[in-house]
Amino acid sequence: MSTNIVFIGLGNMGLPMAQNLVRAGHAVTGFDLLPASVRQFADGGGLVSDDQAAAIGQADIVITMLPASRHVLGAYLGDAGILAQARRGTLLIDCSTISTEAARQVGRAAEEKGMPMLDAPVSGGTAGATNGTLTFMVGGEEAALAAARPYLDVMGKAIFHAGGAGCGQTVKICNNMLLGILMIGTSEAIRLGVANGLDPKVVSDVMAQSSGRNWTLEVYNPCPGVAENVPASRGYTGGFGVDLMLKDLGLAMESAEASGASVPLGALARTLYDMHSKAGSGGLDFSSIYRLQDTPA
Repeated sequence: MSTNIVFIGLGNMGLPMAQNLVRAGHAVTGFDLLPASVRQFADGGGLVSDDQAAAIGQADIVITMLPASRHVLGAYLGDAGILAQARRGTLLIDCSTISTEAARQVGRAAEEKGMPMLDAPVSGGTAGATNGTLTFMVGGEEAALAAARPYLDVMGKAIFHAGGAGCGQTVKICNNMLLGILMIGTSEAIRLGVANGLDPKVVSDVMAQSSGRNWTLEVYNPCPGVAENVPASRGYTGGFGVDLMLKDLGLAMESAEASGASVPLGALARTLYDMHSKAGSGGLDFSSIYRLQDTPA
């Protein structure tokens, strides 16, 4: 049965996620600040509207995929926010990666309005979003997750209930800190092999069958030409941006400070991605950290 869904945020991740819901037979109305993204969504069978407030008011489910905490807070709160426009009982799912506290703030406000809400950030990259194989890390009530599961199943292959409101974000922050560290380590290992005259594909293939095996090496190789259909082989475009990784590493540092956790490698990764961003690579895919050593001092 078709469900009336509003999807806000049709970026590199949000667009294919929304398109998968359309292909599953749901009536999905998409919104984004970039008209080109909305047109692309419409070309794939999605619905568009000039009246976001009216669309939200008629929706059974509202899903958001936005860049940062401030965007989520702005989208949900205030007189013109989603919570002011949606009907009581509307299921709200935020798939953005934001701070735990921001997720809890919006969750509390949604609860006061009688709207079940989940923080459900994802892992799996743009390929996972396109193929419907994302991993969802969910915070919120069991009943809300049960209601959301049929739609999350369309967009992902694994759904984990991390706990109450904000817990999905905490797990995602931990995951992305490790991802940033792994991408730097993988890049350094491949470059070390290349510097010693080895073929980067050979180095990658050996490590993929050895104790250095990891997701960034196998699925998202950072060396151009080693793997097909990854950002590194298309000029580091169309993936998860350096500035987004830098944002997530910043969230990890905030969480570590608040909890008293020691994360020296996470802190170093943040420093290196900050250097990479300031050198002009903020808009490239985060695997472009492979080229950090090529940046003039």
